[in-house]
Amino acid sequence: MKDGTTLFLKLAVILIGTPVLALCIFFVPGIADYAGEVFPDIAFMKYLVFVYLYVTAIPFYFALYQAFKLLNYIDNNKAFSDLSVKALKVIKHCAITISVLYVIFMPLLYIIAEADDAPGLIVIGMVIIFASTVISVFAAVLQRLLQDAIHIKSENDLTV
Repeated sequence: MKDGTTLFLKLAVILIGTPVLALCIFFVPGIADYAGEVFPDIAFMKYLVFVYLYVTAIPFYFALYQAFKLLNYIDNNKAFSDLSVKALKVIKHCAITISVLYVIFMPLLYIIAEADDAPGLIVIGMVIIFASTVISVFAAVLQRLLQDAIHIKSENDLTV
């Protein structure tokens, strides 16, 4: 493929990562401070929320990096390769990791939402879980289709 055919998608990956980075830099410390204020009896609550939100950002950015690598493979005519299958597999595992981390985080989020009387926090957590699950299923389907396509391609290459 010509260089730049996936430029729009690469820009989209960057634009997806930018607001999350801004949230991590500007809003996560405030959220952690607020959780510490709501629960002054629990000394480590501030740090628990702070660390937990940053830990969930790690697989997110790793999946974005893998998506960027996948787009580079497409640009370099390596879309039907084991490298692409591996990138999709990593994206799938990152999405599953994010879902599991937020499922574990939901009881704490429920407690914070109850103390603040803000049920919207629960909805935000559920949306993140649902979106991550959908992404993991989509990546698994694409991974399977790509494996089948590579298998068919290798069979056709052996045919005279």
